[in-house]
Amino acid sequence: MSRQSSIPRLILRLLPGAAALVLIALVAAWIWLRQSLPILEGDLETGVLQVPATIRRDTRGVALIESESRDSSAFALGFLHAQERFFQMDLLRRNSAGELSALVGNAALKHDRRVRVHQFRQRAERNVAALPRAQRQLLSRYVEGVNYGLEQLGAKPWEYALLGTEPQPWTAADSMLTIFSMYLTLQSPNGKYEFRDTALADLLPEDLYHFFFPAGGSWDAPLIGKARGPVTLPQTNIASLLEADQSLAYQPMASEDHIVGSNNWVVGGALTEHGAAIVADDMHLGLNVPNIWYRAAWKIPGTERYLRGATLPGGPIAVVGSNGKVAWGFTNTGGDWSDLIPLELNEDGSQYRTPDGWRAFESAEETIAVKGAAPETLAVRKTIWGPVVAEDHNGRPLAYRWVAHDVEGGNLNLLRMETVETAREALDLGPTLGIPHQNLVVGDSRGHIGWTVGGAIPRRVGFDGSRSVSWADGDNYWDGYLSVDEQPRVYDPPSHRIWTANARTMDGEFLRIMGNQGYALGARQQQIRDDLFRRDQFSEQDLLDIQLDDRAVFLQRWQQHLLALLAGRDSYRDIRAQVENWGARANADSVGYRIVRNYRLKFMEYATAPLLTYMRGFDKDFSLGSVNRQIEYAIWEMASREPENLRNPEFESWQSLKLSALDEVLAKMAEGGLPLAEQTWGEQNTAEIRHPLGRALSAVNWFTAMPAEPLSGDTHMPRVQSPDSGASERMVVAPGREENAIFHMATGQSAHPLSPFFGNGHEDWVKGNPSPMAEGETRYEIQLR
Repeated sequence: MSRQSSIPRLILRLLPGAAALVLIALVAAWIWLRQSLPILEGDLETGVLQVPATIRRDTRGVALIESESRDSSAFALGFLHAQERFFQMDLLRRNSAGELSALVGNAALKHDRRVRVHQFRQRAERNVAALPRAQRQLLSRYVEGVNYGLEQLGAKPWEYALLGTEPQPWTAADSMLTIFSMYLTLQSPNGKYEFRDTALADLLPEDLYHFFFPAGGSWDAPLIGKARGPVTLPQTNIASLLEADQSLAYQPMASEDHIVGSNNWVVGGALTEHGAAIVADDMHLGLNVPNIWYRAAWKIPGTERYLRGATLPGGPIAVVGSNGKVAWGFTNTGGDWSDLIPLELNEDGSQYRTPDGWRAFESAEETIAVKGAAPETLAVRKTIWGPVVAEDHNGRPLAYRWVAHDVEGGNLNLLRMETVETAREALDLGPTLGIPHQNLVVGDSRGHIGWTVGGAIPRRVGFDGSRSVSWADGDNYWDGYLSVDEQPRVYDPPSHRIWTANARTMDGEFLRIMGNQGYALGARQQQIRDDLFRRDQFSEQDLLDIQLDDRAVFLQRWQQHLLALLAGRDSYRDIRAQVENWGARANADSVGYRIVRNYRLKFMEYATAPLLTYMRGFDKDFSLGSVNRQIEYAIWEMASREPENLRNPEFESWQSLKLSALDEVLAKMAEGGLPLAEQTWGEQNTAEIRHPLGRALSAVNWFTAMPAEPLSGDTHMPRVQSPDSGASERMVVAPGREENAIFHMATGQSAHPLSPFFGNGHEDWVKGNPSPMAEGETRYEIQLR
């Protein structure tokens, strides 16, 4: 018998043993994972609670906490957060404290260096000490609940076993750090918009600056004021920015509306059958396993009402929701809540000028622990205005004045939303909220509605914050924060409608107060406004339909433009057919939508390359980034009017630039080898919703990643969706009618892959099926005593 013929027999003899080993490994992994499962039922003696609390969960894992003590319900919520989400909480506190390197090593060191200059851990401890006594007590009970919940797990959360580390107990300062972590998500820790915009205004010819970076345009849809007028074509030749025969830099463009933001709106009681307002809210954030939010409800002591909504694991607060009398939602404002201050230095750079004369820099040392390596010491330079975070395009150090640095920037005053009974009371809380600044949209059970800024607004004196200016003479400064009477506000407008979507909401004095740190293009906000004015009466389902609106209104003129470009070009016949039959929406099955959308972005890349090249002559890392959000007005003028003085000189004509942009888009789409009819938007826009560890350890994705489903929706439309970001939740609720409310949440309640709540509800989020906000019939119950 030949050696070759014996190999198959040997393999056959080995296969059963190999299969047994694989089975043993899978069983061992299953047993190991089960040890860290949350407790679902039982009677637990905490040794802490004076008033007991009952936790009931339905089949989706939505928690209802019953207690006559708010402190006890805070303990119960902490218990739930720790049992289901402790690793997520740990990442949040480490993110803002600059302590991720201690958990994951050098991979997070760059991030930690950038964040440590803000010394958020010290600020968190200061802010906790400044809380009112009742809030400190409630927070203390929450912290005790977190640590009790962690202790009651049969084993440490599975993520720590993979990393070979131990979870550290929770503290009150850690809860404050979760608020600061949201600042890092929703605002810039180094003023990048002001940094780039100041450089552009200083370095570009004035006509080019105003053309490429206007304050707004026809897509605006503010609550107060009107849309801006058209941009003016500049006279400057864009080629004059370049050296002779200079090679151009090209930066692939993501959608300028692909931003951390949200949609929300409210309709008043005059537009509903039952007379109560209806609030809709969907917060657009990065999508991970687990979801950033945790759904919970608790009894409001002294009433028969319940607070229902989305909590952020790490704190005892409902971020958005309804208390039975008032419902509220948030979207990021895009306003200006920080300032970069160029410093005037003495000859040796050891001192900076202040209104009181020259002053030496303060210095602090931050020690960054790094897993698997020696600790690193970081020197932090501080001024009377804030830490030094960067140098401007002239090499001057920049100090950072930021609301997040002040006591007013982080507190638990959102707790007060639980007991307000009217929309007006809710709006009055706006300036007291220590959160990253949000469009606070509210509606009450009597039908009243309103909008204001949730967050402390600085009172600027001597300047408007639009540019980085020196504060050395004492003419420019912050004079505390605005009072409730000074805060921008809209209450019961005649239209009975309020809408926001990260774009400009105000005009005039209110806009001056809010400033601009990169408002989104108004197209998404305008589409929501127009949807609201198409009807005179609304139900909860009607508002969910608006949340799921994926019509490509913004791209319609680009589709027509592309059809005109391809007219008579036989080699593009199949492409033109797809574009013509694109469906006019961001449907996962549409090939034409993908072509139109990507062509526009590639055209933007080619058309702005001379501008980018010029700016990189001053800063090699310059990126248009957040400053390009209004650039649609410029690139549309360039595409439709083809001004010769603005043509990228690397192309012989505008036609060649456009066709080159299209050809590159088509080549990229064909890279997967699929025929044209299968190169759909869903093929590109496929879900990649993973556990954070799955990005470094691919095996984690085998048991934690959500299905890689094609997704409808995109930016520049209400149904915002990309592979790993989008609507982290969708809520539609009329206060007092929570039984009819709708709530979607990606990935489900639990971070544990063996939990019955893992991924539960995700399909409704993907497909847009209405699912209830209120908790269902009790399936599991825990008594905490």
